[in-house]
Amino acid sequence: MVQITVAKTAGFCFGVDRAVKLVYAELEKGGRVATLGPIIHNADVVNDMIAKGARIVSSVEELEPGERVVIRSHGVGRKIYEQIAEKGNPLIDATCPFVARIHKIVAEQSAKGYFILIAGDASHPEVQGIVGHCDENCAVFKDETELKCYIDKNSPKFKKKLAIVAQTTYNILLWGDCLKQLPKDDPDILVFDTICNATASRQSDAARLSADTDVMVVVGGRNSSNTVKLYDVCRRNCKAYHIENAGELFALDFSGAERIGITAGASTPAYIIKEVQTTMTDIAKNNLDEDIDFEAALEQSFKKIHTGERVKGYVVSVNNNEAIVDVGTKHTGYVPLDELTDDPSKKPADLVQPGDELDLIVTKINDPEGYVLLSKRRVDELVGFENIAKAKEEGTILKGIVQNAVKGGLIVSCDGVRVFVPASQSGLGRDADLSVLKNKPVELKIIEVNEQRRRAVGSIKAVAKAQKDAARAKFWETAEVGQVFTGEVKSLTSYGAFVDLGGIDGMVHISELSWKRIKHPSEVVKVGDMLEVYIKALDPEANRISLGYKKKEDNPWEQFLAKYHVGDVVDATVVSITQFGAFAQIMDGVDGLIHISQIANQRVDNVKDILSVGQQVQVKIVEIDPEKKRISISMRALLEDADAAKADEADEVAYSSEDAE
Repeated sequence: MVQITVAKTAGFCFGVDRAVKLVYAELEKGGRVATLGPIIHNADVVNDMIAKGARIVSSVEELEPGERVVIRSHGVGRKIYEQIAEKGNPLIDATCPFVARIHKIVAEQSAKGYFILIAGDASHPEVQGIVGHCDENCAVFKDETELKCYIDKNSPKFKKKLAIVAQTTYNILLWGDCLKQLPKDDPDILVFDTICNATASRQSDAARLSADTDVMVVVGGRNSSNTVKLYDVCRRNCKAYHIENAGELFALDFSGAERIGITAGASTPAYIIKEVQTTMTDIAKNNLDEDIDFEAALEQSFKKIHTGERVKGYVVSVNNNEAIVDVGTKHTGYVPLDELTDDPSKKPADLVQPGDELDLIVTKINDPEGYVLLSKRRVDELVGFENIAKAKEEGTILKGIVQNAVKGGLIVSCDGVRVFVPASQSGLGRDADLSVLKNKPVELKIIEVNEQRRRAVGSIKAVAKAQKDAARAKFWETAEVGQVFTGEVKSLTSYGAFVDLGGIDGMVHISELSWKRIKHPSEVVKVGDMLEVYIKALDPEANRISLGYKKKEDNPWEQFLAKYHVGDVVDATVVSITQFGAFAQIMDGVDGLIHISQIANQRVDNVKDILSVGQQVQVKIVEIDPEKKRISISMRALLEDADAAKADEADEVAYSSEDAE
């Protein structure tokens, strides 16, 4: 009797399963859906999607306006995301989380100056996507021979600082051979084990099963990388066939085989595996009840836990991305970082330690892969939601961290609960970039609670308004003319500057910013400047506060009166010319008038014949009018003084001569 055994890990992996479900979910919504390349290396599944309305495109340029585009589990490079964003098509990102982790690693290490080496097939979409997240300094190698070129100091390709990753479906045996080539304890070589656990388990199971069978049947797309690698693993141990569906079995030779094994790639759905197993049984002419029933085998692997169930788990180990826990089943339990906390600054090791008992909720069970995804954050949300509802009733102000900016508003984490804050309640201006608040602490009030759907709506603006109202009330209680404040310039207009006095704004009129004449406040201050201002006038009814900025001791007129007097001779610069004379600057902010009659000691018909703007002249102060703030200065007075001095000198000479006779 022929024995037929189906590998426990055969079929869909987590990433592919997620991608396929996302496409079908989008198709159920209606409207146009396109996938960027085949969502899965399985013609049957792809054809079914096309029949249901999906469209397969090979480039972003092929997308139609408004068409929703799904990125497959292989992932894509940064430029593809940028092209989709520029085109404006709605995006559904089905990139496998394990692939996304590689994207993050290579981006971070590229930024640190490491040359990125990728173990894999350079023509595979996953590898091309990984390359697209590197800063050009990267290369792909297929085996240990090609790897040697980059670690051999005598090779022209040698690189000192290396960060090495692997395609998620890379052959685990080849990966082991590659690692043996690396020098031990070299601080300039970083190795990241990025082969998917499911891939490793599937290949290990295939190796064990093929070593104990006469023939292996490997089911999956001919262009499926992980299926081809499974086939390579199996044919090392026994005769192996690579097929895409059950119909191909009839052309194969199973004569003499007493033990037949079946495994399948990550892109092969369960119903195809079932068809292969059933057809294989018919071919072997054995009764179905004497052979392993695939569905029964799957059913046996299910544990007594269910999605949504609350369970206890004990932390086994912690890494940078997750906590691994024991939930009392044969599954390996994973609590991803974002299911441990909403705080992006925390790492798993900051939150839990091996041996800790955690209260968890099951979010996903993957029996073929033997793992379960869990969430601590969702348990915290259940407890936290009670506090949220209480805060709404009491009007309590809560503190939270902005997790993300989404369409229409913000997601804020408060007491482990995701609170939606509409854009209109963010406290930012209309059409403002909400992403500036990402990862920042905020205070908010809960304005709406839906206990059935466990959703809450909050308002940052309400807190800011309440604080501003309190500050305004306190200000008007104590404000007096003459009070001095230090405040920040919040905005400028053509007529003045608005200054924050601590929750309430006052205005410094343009005439109060400088003793000089200015055309715009920006000539003196800018937004963000800290100014020392004083209250000039208060109007509580109109809620207006007039502020002063310029100081009496800085008044150029007062400085002039303290320094100069009638009769002083000063240097001045001509700043303007009129028909009746010229204005000359004596000091910054103070001008005097040289009347046309005071320019020369003879008649002057046109001022411009004698003076020009910018000309330096020496003048005598002949009159100061403090009330009208006018100064009369004269060039002629200096000429007359010079003539008088010469006349006196001549008289002295004449007198001396007569006296000598």
